[in-house]
Amino acid sequence: MIDNNSIEQLKQSLDIVDIVGNYVELKKNGSNFKGLCPFHDEKTPSFIVSPSKQLYKCFGCGAGGDAIKFVMEFEKLSYPEAIEKLASQYNFTLRYTKGAHNQSGERRILETIAGWYRANLEREEKAKEYLAKRGVSLASIEKFGLGYAPSSEETLNFLQRSMIPLQKAEEVGVVGSERGRYYARLIERIIFPIFSPSGMPVGFGGRTVTNHPAKYINSPQTKLFNKSRLLYGYHLAKDQIYRKKRVIVVEGYMDVIMLHQAGFQTAVATLGTALTSDHLPLLKKGEPEVIVAYDGDSAGEQAAMKAAQLLSLHGFGGGVVLFGGGMDPADMVNTGNADEVEALFSSPIPFAKFVIERIVSSKPKTPKGREEAYIAVKGFLKNLSSFLQEEYAPYAASLLNVSSARLIQKEQKGPLNSGRDSILTLSDIAEKSIIKTLIETPSLVDMVLDVMDSSMFLKHKDAFEAVVKGEESSEALQIELDDSIQIYSEEELKKQLIYFLRKYYQRALDNIKKYDKLPIEKKIFYIRKYRDYINRLKEGELVPYESHSTL
Repeated sequence: MIDNNSIEQLKQSLDIVDIVGNYVELKKNGSNFKGLCPFHDEKTPSFIVSPSKQLYKCFGCGAGGDAIKFVMEFEKLSYPEAIEKLASQYNFTLRYTKGAHNQSGERRILETIAGWYRANLEREEKAKEYLAKRGVSLASIEKFGLGYAPSSEETLNFLQRSMIPLQKAEEVGVVGSERGRYYARLIERIIFPIFSPSGMPVGFGGRTVTNHPAKYINSPQTKLFNKSRLLYGYHLAKDQIYRKKRVIVVEGYMDVIMLHQAGFQTAVATLGTALTSDHLPLLKKGEPEVIVAYDGDSAGEQAAMKAAQLLSLHGFGGGVVLFGGGMDPADMVNTGNADEVEALFSSPIPFAKFVIERIVSSKPKTPKGREEAYIAVKGFLKNLSSFLQEEYAPYAASLLNVSSARLIQKEQKGPLNSGRDSILTLSDIAEKSIIKTLIETPSLVDMVLDVMDSSMFLKHKDAFEAVVKGEESSEALQIELDDSIQIYSEEELKKQLIYFLRKYYQRALDNIKKYDKLPIEKKIFYIRKYRDYINRLKEGELVPYESHSTL
């Protein structure tokens, strides 16, 4: 963590007028400054910045706070990210608490090597010819910081001249080592620097110019670089994403660059991986609609299918665009078809519709094939919201030639299950909190499994099982992303488990009393056992699961 005294010293060195002035045009207004609020649309300025109080306030939408809060809100950054961004801008050295990792050294190494890569591109004709052929302008080269990595020997020599220890360069993924010998990971490649959402360098991608079998490669996983959670170009696209409420997800670096060049400045790309649940928190920022724009070949269609399933199940708006004729977005922009690209982006196939169509079309037109399609579509619809189920069931039914009612199973409501519904409502919150806590703190899993198992869950059994096994689960991800669900400390979790288990055993006790078919001896045995568990739990004791595993 960043040392609190260090944060206070940074705050004292900041000038809120200077910081806000980088984002908003401010005009002197008495002892304060005034401008148009960047957080809502307005024609008459109601946004005030006070240099004496070092605060900002909008009297139109209510936004307000200090310089750090402004950067957090405008840049959509976390508190630590905003602090580190401001510290970097003002050349302020932050101090970190004992045990915390200061990443400023690694970032300086990445910035140094990135600058060297950029300078190399000026001298590398083959790389410049390739970029010119693909239609990349000089402005785009500068905007995205493109560069060139020469031979391994030249890279190692540069690092030594720059007094960068090779061990440190290896930690950030610039070099690798084998049997004690170091080598550059990126050789004879056009370089695409990769940044965090806050604009900090974290790694590199490289495109061969020597027909190497691996056309594109990325930096390896490091403390700073996790390609499964990053989107190329996001740091440049995020402002437009928040304003236009649209993000275009494409497959490659060149697609992003050429789309930005043509005015589609909300384009981003995954880093050589499929779109996964790890990308969803970043895509949710600003709540934009998501356009998945992939090549129309078999690989692109399969990737689009997986992305559409993932995004539809997590409630994203938007849809899929597939580019045909062997063209990708970069090719279409380069050949002057930007208007056609805009038309495609304006009318994507909605995610759920795309999934349903692909499921049906992928099955043979035989009775058995129709049955498989029916089962698959019904299973897909079941995981959508009730509104989307009703929205897409008629369309799916028309493709399958069945009635809509067969695709949606309505829940029975009435006096017989009203009591259970209330139990589920109360239990739902407890179950979700336990699951989210285990996702956040996996070290607590053993403690939980000592006193309970998934059979005690009324609603989220599958998500609990996935979390304790360390497996991926779309339901568990939804719980993790739900900000309304509380994360417990270890002590709070113990209290919650006691409450949860008391409710569980009380229900078990009530049920056993009503169960007439059980022999009286066993019935008395279970009643005594459950009462014993409840009494021990009331006294604050967590009953080991082994003690009741045979019941």
